[in-house]
Amino acid sequence: MKTLKQSLVLVLLATSISVMGQNNEETEKPSIEVTGKAEMEVMPDEIFISITLRERQEGREKITIQKQESDLKEKLKGIGVPLDDLMLSDAHADYVKINWKKKGVVAKAEYMLKVGDALTVGKVFGELDVLKINDATISSVSHTQIIELKKQIRISAIKAAKDKADYLLAAIGEETGQALKVNEQDASYSMDGSNLNIRGARSNSSYYYIDGMKVKGSEPEQVIQFKKIKLQSAIYVKFEIK
Repeated sequence: MKTLKQSLVLVLLATSISVMGQNNEETEKPSIEVTGKAEMEVMPDEIFISITLRERQEGREKITIQKQESDLKEKLKGIGVPLDDLMLSDAHADYVKINWKKKGVVAKAEYMLKVGDALTVGKVFGELDVLKINDATISSVSHTQIIELKKQIRISAIKAAKDKADYLLAAIGEETGQALKVNEQDASYSMDGSNLNIRGARSNSSYYYIDGMKVKGSEPEQVIQFKKIKLQSAIYVKFEIK
């Protein structure tokens, strides 16, 4: 008797699952799946220059880190760069601070300098050349509004997905309904130091070059080329078909 009851329960359960599956298939709404893409390019307005000062000997004179830092600050003030934008790199900050306090020997110190445009970058590298500071590179670039720009590019991508669904469905006489699923597939932002290249040589000319334009001034001749920061986003959306 128990076996009969158990078999009946199993049959009813299987039948219920089958009916539920059929109902789900019957009630599933028709949909369209699309991916919207968008991209944007902006000129960086934050350029970070990594500068390494090394103790060196010139004849009988020892050029200390302290001396080089003092000279560097004077040059930066002379070209209008705020000294607050010159900082010791985190990895060397405590080391240098301790050694200077104890009047110890500091053989090397690393700094990070933030500037806002190509013109200032050219001036900084010109002064570094004057000071015989050869270990300096562009470490990274960014934009002061980068968070807002990332939001804008995502919004543009999802709008592109909606627009794509609209014109595809309109071609077959249908309309786009509500979004059933949204997923960001890809977001990339190219902001490394490789997007800025500097080639320069000392010159007695009263002109220098920024982005290929000849500018009058007393700076060393510089050729500065920027690549814009590239932001991209791709967003997948599943829309209901009305």
